[in-house]
Amino acid sequence: MTTDITASFSFTLDQPSDVLLQFEAAAIPEQHIIESHCSIGEADHIARIPAQDDIGERIWLHADGRFDIEYRASVEVRRRLDDLATLNRLEPHELPGEAVQYLFDSRYCPASQFQPFVNAEFGQLSGGQLVLAMQDWINQRFTYEPGSSTPQTTALDSFVERRGICRDFTHVMITLARAAAIPARYLSVYDPGVNPPDFHAVAEVFLADPEIPGGGVWHIIDATRMADPATTVKIGVGRDAADVSFMTTFGYAHFQAKEVLVTARN
Repeated sequence: MTTDITASFSFTLDQPSDVLLQFEAAAIPEQHIIESHCSIGEADHIARIPAQDDIGERIWLHADGRFDIEYRASVEVRRRLDDLATLNRLEPHELPGEAVQYLFDSRYCPASQFQPFVNAEFGQLSGGQLVLAMQDWINQRFTYEPGSSTPQTTALDSFVERRGICRDFTHVMITLARAAAIPARYLSVYDPGVNPPDFHAVAEVFLADPEIPGGGVWHIIDATRMADPATTVKIGVGRDAADVSFMTTFGYAHFQAKEVLVTARN
């Protein structure tokens, strides 16, 4: 399956400032970049650096004035798609180092506070069946409502209000999974099923690999049910939204416009 992406956004810096961008499809084994083009403009300093877990790249800018970012890509998704309901959980002491950090509380995901709820609500389930039950629970009880949350909204806030956008659904999904000692991380993606088209957020959970004893595999899970792992294109990963924003400014910026279009073809 090939996913075609067109994305653009504009912003203005009033004075020389640093900006960290992450919006390009990651060049990783599970997705092949057929072609891509990125236009940023002139800056005093532009540098590419590896992103978290070496999934994708971040771009440092040091500049001022107006910037019009344009990006397009065609990506062949080659992702392994297992039946989550058949997958087991790895015990914490069996986890590889890369997954351990995704068991802990983070800025937007206070997982330790949710352990009593998870035990009471899902205690009879484990592994992939537990993850799917959590996804269903969020999807059935939360309302997707643009404008109902802010950049400060945590998973606890969303849990109380039962509404939000993809970012909030994902933070709750991550929090519940971590509360059950299943590593979960935040994933910034493109997907043709997102309506209206935009940068999208989903979760990834780390479950046992049925083909390799003692091994584990990351699996995409979207509590909004808009994204399809067969067409989802990864941009980057992090502990939560703070780690993988498409634009982080270290100074004041005027954000002016954004447009995203994502389509799938065989």
